[in-house]
Amino acid sequence: MSWKSSLLIAGAIIALILLSSATVVVDENEQVVITQFGKPVGEALTEPGLYYKTPFIQSEHRFEKRFLEWNGNRNQIPTRDKRFVWVDTYARWRIVDPLRFYQRVRDERGAKSRLDDIIDGATRDAVANHDLIELVRSTNRVPLVDEDLQQDDGEDLAVGLAPIVHGRSKIMKDILEQSAELAADLGVEVLDVRFKRINYNEDVQNRVYERMIAERFRIAEKYRSQGQGEAASISGERDRELKRIESEAFRKAEEIRGRADAEAAAIYADAYAVDPEFYRFLRTMESYEDVIGSDSVLMLTTESEFLEYLKTSQ
Repeated sequence: MSWKSSLLIAGAIIALILLSSATVVVDENEQVVITQFGKPVGEALTEPGLYYKTPFIQSEHRFEKRFLEWNGNRNQIPTRDKRFVWVDTYARWRIVDPLRFYQRVRDERGAKSRLDDIIDGATRDAVANHDLIELVRSTNRVPLVDEDLQQDDGEDLAVGLAPIVHGRSKIMKDILEQSAELAADLGVEVLDVRFKRINYNEDVQNRVYERMIAERFRIAEKYRSQGQGEAASISGERDRELKRIESEAFRKAEEIRGRADAEAAAIYADAYAVDPEFYRFLRTMESYEDVIGSDSVLMLTTESEFLEYLKTSQ
């Protein structure tokens, strides 16, 4: 290869290097700030396309145009009614002014550090200025009195949740407005702020669970006592009905027995009136069957009427 060819190849390589370092390709999902010796030059490149810069002197800094996430740290915050709760929040944000963003925070790490202060501060202010019930409820649709805790006479055994004035949604909206106002100076737009979780600390949480368990036990005991009362009432009604049936049956049995005895006496009387001697003989024979057995021994005088028919049969 001649020296001319070598020079052409070297020149082409240098030209490609110069061209690649002088061009900036901006994608649809990003925006670029051009700096020269650390200072921004011109306006930010926010539209997709091919742009040019001074090679080796100017640098490019790329930033996301899409939505970004922010996950806050779990913080223990006291509410207005002196309840210490753990609050875990998250947010969505985006870079709307890349030039200001670069001048204020340089990169996403710096932005998230500033958002930590802004959103956490707004969250602390909002939680400290409201009662706990405002943080966990959004509407007053829950009845103020638990129907399961009413006595038979309508008296309430326990009062339900108190009505709210602001609610969870309104508090999150206030946090969003405050955070968005403070973050605008960073070239950032805060799109949404939400409570991921609100919970008691472990000691208070255990006491709340114990209260809930005790309340459920009390309701269960109420239903159990009502059931026992109903069972006793049913058992008493059953015993009363059983005694009534037994009494009625005994009365009817006695009436039947009385009528049978009367009829038997009438039959005996009629039989005696027809032939007294035969009746006397028949009754004596029946008494022999009832009294005298195979091993019976009788000791009677000769004048006994019981032996009258035995003596005449000899």
